[in-house]
Amino acid sequence: MKRLNVALPLIALGVALLAQPAYAHGFGERTELPVPLGFFLIGAGAAVALSFAIIGVFVGKKSDHGGYWQYNLFQNRWVRNVLTSAVLLLPLRLLSVFLLGLVIATGLAGEQIPSSNFAPTFVWIIWWVGLAFFVALIGNLWGLLNPWDLLFSWAEKLYSKIAPGRQLSLGWEYPTGWGIWPAIILFLAFVWIQDAFPQSDLPNRVAIMAIVYSIITLGAMTLFGRHEWLRRGEAFSVVFSFLARFAPTEVRVNDQELCQACGDQCQDQDGECINCYECFEKAEVREFNIRPFAVGLSRSERVTNDILAIVVLLLATVTFDGFSATPAWVDFQTFILDNFAGVVSYDAFNSLTIADTLGVVFFPVAFLILYLTFSYFMSRSVEGALGVLAVARASAFSLLPIALAYNIAHFITLLLIQGQLIVRLVSDPFGFDWNLFGTADYAIDISVINARVLWFLSIGVIVLGHILAVYLAHLVSIRIFKDRTIARNSQYPMLMLMVMYTVVSLWIIAQPIVA
Repeated sequence: MKRLNVALPLIALGVALLAQPAYAHGFGERTELPVPLGFFLIGAGAAVALSFAIIGVFVGKKSDHGGYWQYNLFQNRWVRNVLTSAVLLLPLRLLSVFLLGLVIATGLAGEQIPSSNFAPTFVWIIWWVGLAFFVALIGNLWGLLNPWDLLFSWAEKLYSKIAPGRQLSLGWEYPTGWGIWPAIILFLAFVWIQDAFPQSDLPNRVAIMAIVYSIITLGAMTLFGRHEWLRRGEAFSVVFSFLARFAPTEVRVNDQELCQACGDQCQDQDGECINCYECFEKAEVREFNIRPFAVGLSRSERVTNDILAIVVLLLATVTFDGFSATPAWVDFQTFILDNFAGVVSYDAFNSLTIADTLGVVFFPVAFLILYLTFSYFMSRSVEGALGVLAVARASAFSLLPIALAYNIAHFITLLLIQGQLIVRLVSDPFGFDWNLFGTADYAIDISVINARVLWFLSIGVIVLGHILAVYLAHLVSIRIFKDRTIARNSQYPMLMLMVMYTVVSLWIIAQPIVA
């Protein structure tokens, strides 16, 4: 076992030696770095490995890590009144519903050139990328402004006035075995549209997607209830709730009776009710807390196979999104084109669609197999004290900082540069040559971030994300095994995985965009 403890980190660091100089992701020319790229990769991998040693020495002297510091902003009456005021919330909620309607209207009736239409830029860049950043780095705004949630809740209130004593929802019992699998399936479909569907940027396709998803969401709420579907079936509520665990804010309810009656069984194993919006909506005494980043990922709670699946899916899909723009993936697409040319040649489904669909499916499966393999080694390192799946589930949330870090590194230029299109499009959302707010002639400023800044930012966030992942995995292992030595031994395979993925992530970021 001692040989394994030494060998695994050395092998992981050795992977970095294979890295070759490449181009900065998102720019056509080479970024002149102070040292060759390979040295950066070695240094990044070494930093993650060194963090493991530091964390092992200074962290985890106690096995109880359930609590963490928080400060309730609602203690200040002025802050509470402002944040809960209808004067603030109602306009934001109306804007959220209006934007959903605008996406549908512009997508169907507006100019069909993507760069001249509000729908594609808003959905793919401002909403999906920008809101994901906001939710993870500030707080779960989606839980407050979800337009489908708002529409259904308003309809419920109206229906209760028309038919007192009756509910809009049919109250069907949600099948226990479904878990959050409906949300996973819907999110995977969304990822396929984003990464494989060749017409995903066409405005009318974006509008149709919004309409179909609205019908599914509102229909499922009618069958199972609003909160039930938001917790388990509404893909973006589920995804954003996981990203919000990293955020420095949370909502909390301390009413034990209310929480015990909650349909979500929202209390974790420490008896805490955190970020349960059903309880928060009903509670008379509520907390809106600030807290350290990432501590929401260290809570003591039961992790099921579906939760493990969506965490792996989040990590795999963002990695594929980056890899799909590299020369290596273009070579694979060329291979598919050569072998399937003429077999399928529809505009909406062709050989490239087949190649990208294989990537959307293969990457999550490959990531899961790889993660379970290292979980097997982790289980072996503690002599089977915990089974492979149990180990994988226990450490699942430690993968989220990695997914978030790569998401930031990969999409930051898209948000900062292409996202500027929204400035022009708010004045001319349909592409009808309007100038509602005087910004229709706005020109994109590509100098907001350069290749050098992007590269150092990418290194910083990816290494930090992996260090946080090592830290969280260590806390989980201490909580499970109680003994620091056993906990440390269990983390050597995880360390190898983290170092390898650090190097691979930076290698992908460093590739030139060719697709």
